[in-house]
Amino acid sequence: MPKSENANPADTVDRQPVSRRAFLKGVAATTALGAAASTLLANPLKPLLGKAAKGYVPTSEKWVPTTCWIGKQECSMLARVIDGRIVKLEGHPDNPRNRGRLCPKGVAQIMAVYDPYRLKAPLLRTNEKGVSGQWKEISWDEALTLVGDKIKEVRAKDPKLLIWQKGRSKTESLYDNTFVKAVGATKMGHGAYCSDAGYRGAEYTIGGHGVLHPDFRHTKYLLAWGWNASNGGGNKFCWITWNRQFLDARERGLKVVSLDPWRPGMGTQVDDWLPNRPGSDLAFFLALGHQLIKDGYVDKGYLTSHTNSPFLVKEDGLFLKVEGKEQVWDTTSQSAKPYDAKGIVPALEGEFNVGDTKVKTSFQVYKEHIAQYTPEWAADVCGLPAESIRKVAQELGQNAMIGSKVIVDGVELPYRPVSIMAYHVAQQELGFQAVRAAIQVFMLLGAMEAVGGVRIDSTWKEHANFKSLDAVKIKDPPYDPILKSSKYFPINSGNPTFVAKVVQDPAKYGVNWVPEAMIIHMANPIVSFVDTPLLTAYLEKLEFIAVIDPFLSETADLFADVVLPAATIEKYEGPMGVSDTYEDAQTLRVPPMAPLFQSRGEIEIYMDLCEKAGVLYGKGGYLDLINNELKLADPHKLDLTAKPIARDIFDRWAKSAGIAEGVAFFETKGVLSKGVVSAKKYYGFGVTPPFGGIRHRLYGESLLRYRNEMKAKSVEEIYWQDYTALPMWREPTMDKSPSQYDLYLISGKKIEFKQSRASFIPLLKELAPQQRLQVNPGTAQAKGINDGDEVWMESQNAITGETRKLKVTVSYVEGLRPDTVFMPHHYGKWVHPEAKGQGPTPNSLYFGSEGYVGATQDASFQVKVRVYKE
Repeated sequence: MPKSENANPADTVDRQPVSRRAFLKGVAATTALGAAASTLLANPLKPLLGKAAKGYVPTSEKWVPTTCWIGKQECSMLARVIDGRIVKLEGHPDNPRNRGRLCPKGVAQIMAVYDPYRLKAPLLRTNEKGVSGQWKEISWDEALTLVGDKIKEVRAKDPKLLIWQKGRSKTESLYDNTFVKAVGATKMGHGAYCSDAGYRGAEYTIGGHGVLHPDFRHTKYLLAWGWNASNGGGNKFCWITWNRQFLDARERGLKVVSLDPWRPGMGTQVDDWLPNRPGSDLAFFLALGHQLIKDGYVDKGYLTSHTNSPFLVKEDGLFLKVEGKEQVWDTTSQSAKPYDAKGIVPALEGEFNVGDTKVKTSFQVYKEHIAQYTPEWAADVCGLPAESIRKVAQELGQNAMIGSKVIVDGVELPYRPVSIMAYHVAQQELGFQAVRAAIQVFMLLGAMEAVGGVRIDSTWKEHANFKSLDAVKIKDPPYDPILKSSKYFPINSGNPTFVAKVVQDPAKYGVNWVPEAMIIHMANPIVSFVDTPLLTAYLEKLEFIAVIDPFLSETADLFADVVLPAATIEKYEGPMGVSDTYEDAQTLRVPPMAPLFQSRGEIEIYMDLCEKAGVLYGKGGYLDLINNELKLADPHKLDLTAKPIARDIFDRWAKSAGIAEGVAFFETKGVLSKGVVSAKKYYGFGVTPPFGGIRHRLYGESLLRYRNEMKAKSVEEIYWQDYTALPMWREPTMDKSPSQYDLYLISGKKIEFKQSRASFIPLLKELAPQQRLQVNPGTAQAKGINDGDEVWMESQNAITGETRKLKVTVSYVEGLRPDTVFMPHHYGKWVHPEAKGQGPTPNSLYFGSEGYVGATQDASFQVKVRVYKE
């Protein structure tokens, strides 16, 4: 509980942590409620509980449709509200993603709503930063004026000196795309810790925006690559959606092969488990490509017509171009022709002479490149039997049914019922190229965006990054702290930890400015981001930090100047698309009750901040940007001279979108069904022309161009080494650590929690009360470590030699490679009383600097460690 000079005594009393039993008694407001429960939950339920204790009969009861606040995928809910207070949350049956179901977080978030340690009012720090905060409650006007004046001050110097750091952003259109633009801030996301290496790999290679998932209704063979199905959702979703579709597919006979050093993620739903060495995934996929070509499992029609495989490559590795256009070898005229010339029959393989220039097709270059990566070679790298690797390739080839077609929604489409699920696993040093190599495997089979094959998004649409990542203009210094378009990271996901690294020595990177102020939106960087020490050093340098959050985070406790209390579920947010890929729908978050205490929805907070900063009204102001972002048409556009309420914004949006009832539709029904997604929209092969006419990049020529430019600009090898036209194996940096660091630390998600936002919720804490380091029993026993022992775990940076350590309790887990230990994140909090003593986060052991970020500046959640007892 934050210390407050002017707080209500009832709110600052040293309460004991709320037990699940006590809370369940508290929320059972419709039966008998004792005075103890009323005292326990003080302000939030007092109007209801106090009356109920006297035999009070509720005067109003209703069910309000709303949307999950604490999770990721916008599951719809029905909130039972009695006399203005939520007493129960249930799943909404009309949302395609959750179909009336809720995960543990969805059920338990009611405890977060009534948490007695929620922020009650805006807070102003009264002591120095870098130590636990002492706070004074202030009015909203005072808080908004302080933050607004700081925004104006920074904008007067240069707007980009203000950083907007997001964690959870549930209304991207009104936060990321409008507030940030209105104030001119530099936006920092959290994708570099999530799955952005995979996003960049898929965007660059195929053009979709996402990582990789199956077409579960038609897939027969699934490679689950690091998919933590029992705890995490997979590509883009939180949990329920993929799990339901997965189990339906299992009932239809889906075969599942898991590539993962940690088996519990797939539980019992695995036919074959391949526990590969952490960081070796790229080698595995290179070997699959080798074996598929060797066995002749190649969809030549797809590769020739829909990829750059026929493009001619010169001896320097660059495409042969005439007047800026890539050339292919026309087998009819026996000459080079533009790839899109009419009437040509391009060669897929071969070596040719065009004048004095020797050329090969891109596929020929790939074929020769992949020849070195045999299953026997990969066996040593991956720590797997060569025969197991070969078996997966052969099963993929057999099950792909190359050349087959099927009719879906009256449209005849290629049928390739083999697929892969991958998401967070992309966050490793070689992740970008590992994802590219995985995609190349399914390109060989013609399974990308085919029926039963590999999907990237809910529907097929080309993302802007497909073209932009192929045409990066590498600039000379000076750079911004993100190093966008720099010689260090031409393709760049924007990693906050690496920004922290740059800020420590901006001259080293050719950076001529550093951030001065930051607004942190629902994020807790020093707990949930990689490299706690580096982030701490970064935040210490910032002159001003404002945090928007319902709770006092650890980051706020140490570094915030002002904290603005956001509402939890009791606010408007959206609009939100909630397709499960097969059925489309739309929803809003609707407040089931008024915001508790003095909390406010973020939309109101941002409007007030913009007003204080002088950027709310008029052309180019926040309101004008909302009109543009939500595509509000007359007569529903916002008045640029008057501040609306959040409900009015969404009412105008709904009516402008053709929903006659306006926001009232969502306040009464919750979910707007948009029907089944047609095959013509769903599959890349279904659109006309297929894939919108783009050609997928088997060969990444621009990556080689970037490499050449980086070398010409005298950049060190560690930056350019993975900018290769075709994925190329090298030893991960972490493997250069001394031999005493004999274990790989990997991390993952628990279904009970979401990032660092839920471990303090009593109901969820009861399910997973303590952090545990999972260790193979044989490994632990060889070190004299027993189940339940407290041990030290120490990581080592193979480049700098820096070591870090933490103390954690061991748990024996059989389904884990002997050379690997597993430790989930989520833990490491200390401000909330319920979170104290739960154990550490592994994020303090990971490194966020060179060698531990990928070619796209994405974070890696892998490091070598040693584990020992004192």
